[in-house]
Parts: sequence; C-alpha cells; structure tokens
Amino acid sequence: MKNNIIDNLILTAKNEYCKELEELSPAELHECLGRAMMGEITEKWAKAKKNHANSRRAYYFSAEFLMGRMMYNNLYAMGVLDQVKKLLADKGIDINVFEEIDDAALGNGGLGRLAACFLDSAATQDVPLDGYGIRYKYGLFKQSIEDGFQVERADDWQSFGDPWCIRRNEDTVIVKFADQVVKAVPYDMAVIGYGTDNINTLRLWEAEALNDFDFLQFNDSHYDAAVQDKNDAENITKVLYPNDNQYEGKVLRLKQQYFFCSASLQDIIKRYKAKYGNDYSNFANHCAIQLNDTHPVISIPELIRLLELDGLSFDAAFDIAQKTFAYTNHTVMSEALEKWDINLLTDVIPDVVEIIKNIDARLVADLTAKGLNVPVECECACAKADAKKEKEPVKTKLDGMRIIDGNLVHMARLAVYASSYTNGVAWIHTEILKDDVLKDWYAIYPERFQNKTNGVTQRRWLGLCNPQLSELISDKIGTKWVRNLDELSKLNDKIDEDLVKQFNAIKLEKKQELADYIAKHDGVQLDPNFIFDIQVKRLHEYKRQLLNAFSIMAIYFRLKEGKLPNFTPTAFIFGAKAAPGYARAKAIIKYINEIAKLVNNDPDVNDKLRVVFVANYNVSYAEKIMPAADISEQISTAGTEASGTGNMKFMINGAVTLGTFDGANVEIVQQAGEENNYIFGARVEEINELKNNYDPKAIYEANPEIKKVIDTLIDGRFTDGGNKTGEGSFAELRQSILEGASWHQPDHYFILRDLPDYIDAKLKANTDYKDRIAFGTKCLKNTANSGTFSSDRTILQYAKELWKLM
Repeated sequence: MKNNIIDNLILTAKNEYCKELEELSPAELHECLGRAMMGEITEKWAKAKKNHANSRRAYYFSAEFLMGRMMYNNLYAMGVLDQVKKLLADKGIDINVFEEIDDAALGNGGLGRLAACFLDSAATQDVPLDGYGIRYKYGLFKQSIEDGFQVERADDWQSFGDPWCIRRNEDTVIVKFADQVVKAVPYDMAVIGYGTDNINTLRLWEAEALNDFDFLQFNDSHYDAAVQDKNDAENITKVLYPNDNQYEGKVLRLKQQYFFCSASLQDIIKRYKAKYGNDYSNFANHCAIQLNDTHPVISIPELIRLLELDGLSFDAAFDIAQKTFAYTNHTVMSEALEKWDINLLTDVIPDVVEIIKNIDARLVADLTAKGLNVPVECECACAKADAKKEKEPVKTKLDGMRIIDGNLVHMARLAVYASSYTNGVAWIHTEILKDDVLKDWYAIYPERFQNKTNGVTQRRWLGLCNPQLSELISDKIGTKWVRNLDELSKLNDKIDEDLVKQFNAIKLEKKQELADYIAKHDGVQLDPNFIFDIQVKRLHEYKRQLLNAFSIMAIYFRLKEGKLPNFTPTAFIFGAKAAPGYARAKAIIKYINEIAKLVNNDPDVNDKLRVVFVANYNVSYAEKIMPAADISEQISTAGTEASGTGNMKFMINGAVTLGTFDGANVEIVQQAGEENNYIFGARVEEINELKNNYDPKAIYEANPEIKKVIDTLIDGRFTDGGNKTGEGSFAELRQSILEGASWHQPDHYFILRDLPDYIDAKLKANTDYKDRIAFGTKCLKNTANSGTFSSDRTILQYAKELWKLM
C-alpha cells in the first residue's frame, strides 16, 4: 500500500503542479498526498457502503464534528504513517511540514470532538455508523491574543485545500424556508477504521443558491442584488454558531439547524426508498438516528413532515419517528437547553411548527391518559380554593412538561417525548437528569433513560499524539490496546521503579516538545523541569478558569511573602476560546493574561512560577498538550459538567486529575483510585443545599487572602482596557461574584466556597511531585486504569443498547 501511495503522490504532483515532490509547498504536498491516499481506499470505501446498505445502520446527527488535522490520523489508521514518514524523509521532506496546515474548526469543543471520536471508533469496531453535519466555510474562528485580549478572525481552513471531502452533486437536495429556498450540496469524508477494511462516511452539507448570479440585475448595474441570493444561501453554512444576541442571529442559527437536519433526512429517506419503495413499515428497522444534543432535535418534526408528504398519517409518522430517534443530553443547566420562540419558528419554518403543535397535543393526550392533568398543589377532591384563586388558571403537572410552554418551544422536552431513548454522558450526569433536570420525564418513562459515559479514541489521543509512551506500553503488554483499551490494565502488575523512571523520561521529553511549540507559537519560554499544570477547554464560567486564576494569584502572593519556601516550580498553562458575544468569558481571558504578564516579569517569582495562555487552542494543539501534562485541571462546579473528554485524554497520557467530584471525574477516580488523584470542593449534595443559603460576601469579608485576591480585579494592579479602574469588565467580574449580575446569583458557580480547598489540593499535588517515583506511579496508575474511557467501549454500548445493531 505504501508504495502505491508514494507512486500516486509523485504522479499527482506532476499532473497537478508540474513539480517534483521536493518542490511542492506544504499546501500542495498536503493536497497531493491526500489525493493519493484517497485513491488507495476507493474500493474499500465503496464496498463498505454496499455492506451498510444491506443491514440495519445508524446515523449520527451533530452540529459539530471537530475532526482535527486528518493527514496524520489517516496515515496512522491506514497503518503507513512510519513508512510514509521515512519515504518522504528520503526525498528530503519532513512530515511535520503538515503542521502548517490548519485544522478544520468545525466544532467548538467536547461536543464536536466526541462526535469525531465516535466516528473513529465506529469505523474501527465495524459499526455501520455514518455522520451528518455542516461543512462550515469558516468554522468557529481563529483566535489570537493581542494585548491580552481575545481577537477573532475568520478561519478559512479550505484555503489549504481539502483532499478529504468529495463533492456529491448527484445527491443534492432542496431545503425550503418561509422566505428562502436553497440547495444542500453534500461533501463526503471517509472515516477510516484502524485494523479493519471498514470505512464509514461523514456527510457534510453546504448551502448554495438555486441561482447564484442574476445576469440581468448585474447588467443593469445592480451588482449587489445580482449576487444577493448566492450570499443569503451561503450565509447559512458560513460560520459555526453565529452570534445570536440579535434576532437575525437567532434566525440564522435556526436555519443552520433545520438546513442540515432536513437535508440529512431527505438523504436517508432517498436511500431507504431505493430499497423498500414507498412502504415505510420497515423504516425504524432500517435505521437508528442519534441526536447529539438539542441542535438537531428539529429533525423529529421534520421527519414527521416528510413522511406526511409521502402519504402517512400523523400518528403513523409519529410512531416511526419515535422508534427511529434517540437523544443524547449534554447539559444539566436549564439555560443551555435550547428553547425557541414559537413566533421565530413560525417566521422561518411554519410547516414544521404545525407538526410541533400536533406533537404537543399528543403529549397532552398521553399524559392526561396517565392521570397527570391534575393540579400541582393538591390532587385530592376536597381541595378548596378562595375566590381569587378560582379565577386564576389552575397549574397542573403538565405545565412543566408541555413542549410548547407559553411562547417557547422546549427542544429537550420534544426530544425526550418523541424518541426511544434519552442518555446522559457520565454516571453522575445521568443521575442528575433522572433526579432533577428531567425527573418528571423519568418518573413517567424510566425505561427510556440510559447512561453512556463518554470516551475518547486511544488511536489519536495516545497512539498518534504520544508515540513514545505508546511504544513503552506496547513493549510491556503488546499492541492489542490500540483496538481494546482494556488491555492497559495489564500495566498494573508491571509498574515498578524502573518503569516509572522510563515513563518520567518520556513525560519530560513531551514537556520539552510542548515548551518548544509554545515558544514558537506564543513566545513564552517554559522550563520542562517545571510541573506542567494545565487547564484547556472551552471558556465558560461554569468551567471556572477564573477559580484557577484566583488560585495562581494566591500562590503568587504567598511566594512574594516567603510563605511557600518549598514550592515546586510550576507552569500554569491555559488554552480556551470564548464565544465572541460572551463578554464575561472574554474578560476572564484578559485577566489571565494580565496575571501572566505580572508573574512572568517578576524576578522574585518567575524562577518558580510561569503562566501562559496559548492562542487558538484546537485539536492539533491538544495533541501536544495532553501528553505533556503532569496535572489535569478539571474544576467545574460539581453538578455542572456533563462528562468531559479532556479529562480522559489527560488520564490516558498519564496525568493526575486535580478536580471536583463532577462529570466523568467521578468515574476516573473510581477507576484509578482517589489516592492517585486530587479531589476537592463541594459535592453536588452540598451545592444543592447551598443554593438557597449562600453568602459569598461573608466569605470575602472573613478571609483576608480571598479578599486580597478578588480585589486584584479593581485595585489598579491590572488593566482591562477601560479608562477607569473599578468600572470596566474586571469590576463586572468582581460584582458578579459578590453581588450577582444579569441572571447570575452572587458567585453563581461557588468559586469562593471552593477556593481555599482548591488551593490546598493544588499545593498538596505540588508537594507530592517532589517524590518523582511516587508521583510518577500515580500518573502510570491513571494510564493503566483508563481502559473504560475508550470511545470504542462507548460506541459499542450505543450500538447494542440504543441502536440495536448487534
């Protein structure tokens, strides 16, 4: 295979660019090698598609697929990475040249990366799962840090070429809105399984105009009007998650979601009818559709609408839809559960609104039949009400369950009611869904609720990104772990001082690699002998990057005052993107960078303490960060993080978790032992008790260290870019903690409650690190006991228990 690839590469270079290999630019080489690889898998891909068409199959609907850089991953999956690397080297070409090619940022974080891991695992485990999403022109955004502030720029990832996606004009479909009709043009990406001939497909849709150029308008000098339809259509798939602070942004987001869902369902129906004709009695047996969060839930009424257009009654179509769909919930926070204004829905997709109304009416009938259409206050016949109350609408148990509630359409309620299964993504998350967020639904439909703890693919997140550790593991236990991560448990019996020393040497090497990369890309020098304490994830208040920043300031003050004489030198590394419209999150980025400027330029501490906020954190940056971490920061408020997957990537690569008892941290500790990690903070039960009786200002006033740290937001030490100290974004951060702000209660995420305990846990890890054998043993114990966190395990559970493919 490798010789075929190189031969095809040389031929493509000559045919396309009239160049020898060594004359190609990185982008040209990427395009040529990508095409050569795609040519090699064509027959296997076609065969896999035929096999899938003849059996029950599943589809994964997701607004995000954060695939990362495909070149290295595909070479690895095809088993030719080392050989191609050597053959290129023989031509004088360093394979690392592909690091100049940008990632396709078609996702925002864990949600999109989970979808990518699932596709990888399904292909490797021979599960017939294809993905459907959007081929965004610019994806999320490219982040730079200027004067400490996040600056967003368009991420034109396609400017480097895209050899991985094949345009399929023959499968183009039409999507209609109230004010617009567009073409949905599919692009297919091969998802190559490791150690198997199976290849799955990710189909991504682009929106195009029916007529992209009006010659007569142009000829009349109306140049903008001549391309108006083209621009309006392409805007739908231009950018991931357009800012929805304004009405127009909300409309565009809704159009994005409906666009890819309608196109995908039309595609599935077309494929079904090619085999079964217009007889839909076998549709739910033919396929299962997994809805990744609420973004694609509009698929449910859309499938019903499409089936009605083909002659089915509403009841028959609803029955098929309910059997076909399953829903993954990714959040326990009510503000993050999508709700659409029904008037906006009516403006954009009025026909779908009529279906939603029918589903809501069916829900009321179903729950009334179950005896739930009764007053909330009292269900007994002797209930008496005063005259005033008799004139008010009687509240019933249905009021908190209606899909259409007032003017809002609740997408999570629609998903739970009109699907076969609802699953959480970590044990504690699923328990919170059952006990709190969706407890009314669980009480009625307990059989629909399942847990499917997330996972990550070990092939990208260990095999590809950490070849040194992979080689050490394979030398000790063999290579079966690449397809069965449970094999890592065999390491437990082999951990001794010698193995720990080998592991520590590899960790130091990976830290040096990361330090070199950060120096090149972010201009900050780090000593790899420092502890690398890392928090990388989406920037959101509940993830509490601000808590981490406050702890660094507390440590800084203690170092300045000589209170930490035995402090192990530590580099605190952050990476995160804040949504462009999320002002408070962007203020936190600026605050962290102000801390970095203070610490890194202070000769009293910078031999012990360094802080860096890396710019444009993405999958490729993560591949360098995860293997280099000593300490993984997973510090969300207990009960807010559904699962996390970054915590798993760190664990597999041998980092200890410094975290709360939240999300998958709970299961990480169960697997690797609390003694090998650092757990702190209030647990879910205490948080629930505190919610109605919590006074952060009292904590602030009673603890001089906390007061000093919090006041760095307003004492003039740092600048937030405003003209007056105490009146800008930093002051607003402080106010949100002490007094509350916008919809926030004071210290909504309990930062001050957890800060002292957090600092203690951080310093405990700092002290433990001095014993390199003991600390290295903790790290290796995490690697050895990470087997359950493979996305292979997760996807096989989905396949067996939700999709019934096995």
